[in-house]
Amino acid sequence: QVHLVESGGGSVQAGGSLRLSCAASGFPYSYYHIGWLRQAPGKEREGVAGIGSDGSTKYTDSVKGRFTISKDNAKNTLYLQMNSLKPEDTAMYYCAALHPSFLFSLEAVSTFGNRGQGTQVTVSS
Repeated sequence: QVHLVESGGGSVQAGGSLRLSCAASGFPYSYYHIGWLRQAPGKEREGVAGIGSDGSTKYTDSVKGRFTISKDNAKNTLYLQMNSLKPEDTAMYYCAALHPSFLFSLEAVSTFGNRGQGTQVTVSS
């Protein structure tokens, strides 16, 4: 059973940085598509960044050049390094894992992936 636990969220000022972590267990982590989603109050859930089972990466346009997704297969841990944070990055951030039978896309990870409980990121101006 997919089990994901996010950590690393917090409150920062605009321009600051945070590093999110997601500890994974209960499934063959290195073979799954994995990624980060976010949802702000009143807004739809959005795929932020993902790593396909083949190691390819995808980012939503609004975070390109600012966020970096990475994973450590030995530790079964996913990371999201977030730099140059903006108030519009404020949201609950979730990590998600998607079975490799799905075609990898941020939308697929966001829609069909198993998610953790999330960690809150708040960016003040």
